[in-house]
Amino acid sequence: MNQPIVLAPPPGVIVPPVRPGAAETPDRIDPGILIAFLRRRWPIMLGMLLASLAAGFALTATRTPTYLATAEITLDPKVEPIAPLTDEDRLAAQGGMGETWIDTQVEVITSSDNVAAVVDRLALPRRFARDDRTAAQARQAAIDYVAGGVSAFRSGATYTLSVSFESEDAQEAARIANAFAAQYTEGGVTEKEAADTRALREIGARMAKASTQASADAAVLSHYRLAHDLPSTSDRSLTEQEISAYNQEVTSARAQAAEDAARLATARQQLGSGSSGEDVGESLGSPVIASLRQQQSAYAAEIASLSSKYGPRHPDLQRARSQLASVDAQIAEEIGRVVSNLSAKAAVSQRRLGSLSGSLRASEGALRRDNVAMVDLQDLEQRAQASRQLYESYLGRYKELAARIGIRQPQARVLHPAQPSDRPARPDILLNMVLAGAIGLGLGLVCAIAAELMFSGFTTGEEIERRLGLRYLCSIPELGSVASRKARGDPVDAVVEQPRSAFAEAFRNLRASIAFAVESPRIIAVTSALPAEGKTTVALCLARSMAGASDAILLIDCDVRRRGVSRWIGGTREIGLLEVLRGDARLEDAIVIDPRTGLSILPLSAAREEDHALLTGPAMDALLAAAGQGFDAVIMDTAPVLPMADARLLLGKADAAVIAARWRRTPEAAIRSLLRLLPEGAVGLAGAILTRVDVRKQAAFGLDENAFYKAYKDYYA
Repeated sequence: MNQPIVLAPPPGVIVPPVRPGAAETPDRIDPGILIAFLRRRWPIMLGMLLASLAAGFALTATRTPTYLATAEITLDPKVEPIAPLTDEDRLAAQGGMGETWIDTQVEVITSSDNVAAVVDRLALPRRFARDDRTAAQARQAAIDYVAGGVSAFRSGATYTLSVSFESEDAQEAARIANAFAAQYTEGGVTEKEAADTRALREIGARMAKASTQASADAAVLSHYRLAHDLPSTSDRSLTEQEISAYNQEVTSARAQAAEDAARLATARQQLGSGSSGEDVGESLGSPVIASLRQQQSAYAAEIASLSSKYGPRHPDLQRARSQLASVDAQIAEEIGRVVSNLSAKAAVSQRRLGSLSGSLRASEGALRRDNVAMVDLQDLEQRAQASRQLYESYLGRYKELAARIGIRQPQARVLHPAQPSDRPARPDILLNMVLAGAIGLGLGLVCAIAAELMFSGFTTGEEIERRLGLRYLCSIPELGSVASRKARGDPVDAVVEQPRSAFAEAFRNLRASIAFAVESPRIIAVTSALPAEGKTTVALCLARSMAGASDAILLIDCDVRRRGVSRWIGGTREIGLLEVLRGDARLEDAIVIDPRTGLSILPLSAAREEDHALLTGPAMDALLAAAGQGFDAVIMDTAPVLPMADARLLLGKADAAVIAARWRRTPEAAIRSLLRLLPEGAVGLAGAILTRVDVRKQAAFGLDENAFYKAYKDYYA
């Protein structure tokens, strides 16, 4: 930078303010950004952490200590029954001890009924009794107290259930926890016994009613049978049995009548054909006729013998013949009686057949009547059977319950009774502090993120290029962050007094960056968006840094409001920039020479008039043209762009315009507003710089050239 740059850009050409690719979004997450964020915002997070820890400690210190006692109950899945199992018990045993059942038991332990039983078991309502409470209110208060302190849970996948109670009194906590364990183990059996007794009493009453109903239904059935001549208890009625008997007897009587009629007809037929009846079947089997035939044969033989000896008139022969005739008459008489008996027997058989047929027809009529009565009989039988079955069911259930009364066994037992604790369970100082710390870190992180999101300033040059699209020239460090305490003083003097310092090197860096940004910059304007951005200090330091034996530099104070450069010179000037522009004074007469660097300064006079038209008119153009011929470079310290309109026009007269933004103070919106106000294509922006950068803190806010200051600070004296 000892030799002036002679190359100049073509007229009207403005060099692009941003290097290619500078504003491209990175395609990877840079951990340095996160680290920088943490280093940047650690005071907020630390403050929130400490505040949260303090609040947690205060809350912990103000809380009343409470003690936790835990009793363990184990479920016994192999309880051997004393009484025979009922069907209901078998079904319950098949579905018992499942995961759902065990989880249900956890809820049973802390159920409202169990809580009330524990309250009554320990007589806790007396503790809550007051003059303004009734007995019911005191009991409810005790129930609420116990319900609020009890908890139950299952230990893993085991059969062990734990019941805990939390209280301000360690002894009371253990006593109530053990009461819950005892209530669940013993009280469950007592409740089941009471339930069995109630069920036995209820079933006994129902069994008595069922017995009475069964007897009444049986009596109605019996009366109905008798009333309708249906006394049989077999599958068939009496009438059906009579009809069956009658059918058999009618069949037998019909066969007998037919047989007797056939015998009578045969006998009569034989007699009608001239037979003497000797061949009638019944006569052949008659012993009387057989005896008479023997006599007949004897008399016939005697007559034959006497006929051979005597004549027909012989008395012996006539006597024999008379006896034979008498025997024949007896045989004929006996045969007549046989035929008469056959006729009587046939008549009797026929009458018996007629009588049985009549009885059969009567029974069939009665059967038809009985069939109608059997419909109601079946209904009465079903009712009687149902009443009998209901009674037998109640009787069986009554016997089962009676067998189980007093012999029920508990399905659980106390594994470990609760013991009073020596250390309070709450407040848990360590846990509370850990939670407070976690909450504090979370709140701190949220606040840090909120502060980061609300922060709109610029920390690194990369942010300027990425967010604004401007070229980043360099950063100007805060003098106190790069100089020792002895070397600290006026920054404008430090550039001269400490030429080998990092502060002085920053302005040499700025000069080089401007040269690379704009070709042959002869007129350089330093401006800012807002006041107090450090632009006047930058202009003075840059001008003193550029001034030397071979470089003639002119610094013009163009800020008619603040007059920062003029105030730095000190003293009272009768002529200055405005007088030169009016033509009241020559440029050479108005210039003040810096004795230490030879820097030429055109200040503003002591007159307070503000003629802004002169700064932006042809007179200013002529002045800059003349200064460009007589000096190697002209530096203008302009007013801030946002409050002063003439600053925009002055920037258009410069070859290179430098925007100064204060590190972490200038809002992004202010710079954007400045850029919108500049005439499009009429201002040659060299880029932006960050002023008053705290190099010691820069590494915590992002990586740029200052982040490595510790590595190269030994290069500076």
